[in-house]
Amino acid sequence: MIRTVEVMTVHALAFEWTDTSRHWLLEVPVRIAVYLVVVLIARYCLHRMIDRATGRSRKSGSDDEQLQAKPALLRHLRDRVPSVASGHEVAERRLQRAQTIGSVLKSTVSMILLTWVGLAILNVLGVNIAPFIASAGVIGLAIGFGAQNLVRDFVSGVFMLLEDQYGVGDVVDLGEVTGEVQTVGLRITTVRDIDGTLWYMRNGEITRVGNMSQEYAVARIEVPVALTADVGRAEEVALEAARVAIADPSIAKKVLGQPEMLGVQELSADLLKLRMTLKTRPSAQWAVQRRLRREILRAYDEEGIDLPYPRGRIHAVVGG
Repeated sequence: MIRTVEVMTVHALAFEWTDTSRHWLLEVPVRIAVYLVVVLIARYCLHRMIDRATGRSRKSGSDDEQLQAKPALLRHLRDRVPSVASGHEVAERRLQRAQTIGSVLKSTVSMILLTWVGLAILNVLGVNIAPFIASAGVIGLAIGFGAQNLVRDFVSGVFMLLEDQYGVGDVVDLGEVTGEVQTVGLRITTVRDIDGTLWYMRNGEITRVGNMSQEYAVARIEVPVALTADVGRAEEVALEAARVAIADPSIAKKVLGQPEMLGVQELSADLLKLRMTLKTRPSAQWAVQRRLRREILRAYDEEGIDLPYPRGRIHAVVGG
């Protein structure tokens, strides 16, 4: 009787060991492998979708049409592309913007899938994941509080890209720095000023953006005139000189309208200033201003319009 009981106990232990072995040697590895395969397939498919949404269109058409085609990700987003830019520059700017947004989406997808598969594997191994979730929440809160500036830079960079506030090649005023945008990242924007200095601006620190390369610009020309000069004649001569200047093909391609004389802008004890405006292409206002000032000064010298400066100095300015 005792031997029979011992045999039954041995058989029961063998049966229990076999069940445990089956669980750890067969079920657990299979479930982990399934989770990993599902995550890899999901990651691959999602990344492919993001790449297609951020890449150039593969539809049929001419090379120019394909070049100008927007990435699918940007079709419903605001797009301010400088009209003065070439087709290749426009396409490259759109592609860079879309790919930067796409890199954020892919990183986000990878982090979510990695977190999910990690928790799923721990659950399969029989680990209670509730403490991990609670700890992750506390750690995330601590990291978020300690790296709030980094998070703010990141979020600001994402919204700047989505709203297309500026792009590479734009001339912008960021408050403390004015210059040409060199690179646009999720955390840092680099701007090169007129002296050639390269500034690194954190996106979270940029509180306002003045973009001088979107849609159009206005060339504002102010010319000083002596108090003894005939104001009406001075306005006519300046307006005619401006019209002659914009007839030059090198200037005409930068202009979007006709010069408009606004009249006396400032009056002081020794001079008055006449103001003229002219609508130009983006980032072309400075070149147009310089050319119009030169032509107006030359016309004033030829027509005898008095300036509030000693005679002879203007000849050197005009000749230069």
